[in-house]
Formats: sequence, structure tokens, C-alpha cells
Amino acid sequence: MNKTEILSSALEGRDAELLGYQVNIDNYTLAIAKIEADYPENEDLAAFRDDLQARLIEEKRQQLRCRIIRDVIADQLTL
Repeated sequence: MNKTEILSSALEGRDAELLGYQVNIDNYTLAIAKIEADYPENEDLAAFRDDLQARLIEEKRQQLRCRIIRDVIADQLTL
């Protein structure tokens, strides 16, 4: 494999990773909204909602980091 092939493969992997983060972000966001709308008085689900909110923040942070690396890989492919 040459450098371009390795970078292309890495770019595909990062694109898939970004999609995985986005799926989690969407799921957590929708679950938080559902808990708040349908179960506002349920203390157990309030704790779950808080956990989801923390996970949501972390997923967004990791997605941004992944996006930066993906962009760097894409930039190298255009050189």
C-alpha cells in the first residue's frame, strides 16, 4: 500500500466513526426530549436523562476531535 491508499482507507474509517458519533448524538438528544416530555416526574429516568446529557456532551466532544483528524487526512490527500 502506498501513502494515498492508506490515507484513503483512514478517511473512510473516520467518516464511519463520525457517523457513529452522529447516531449516538441523535439518539441521546431524542431520548432526553422523550424523557422530559413523557416522564417528567420519574426520578429514575431523571437520573438516566442526566447520564444521557453527560454522554451527549462527550459524544459531541469526541466527534469534533474526529472531524479535525478526518479533515487533516483529507487535506493530505489533496497535496
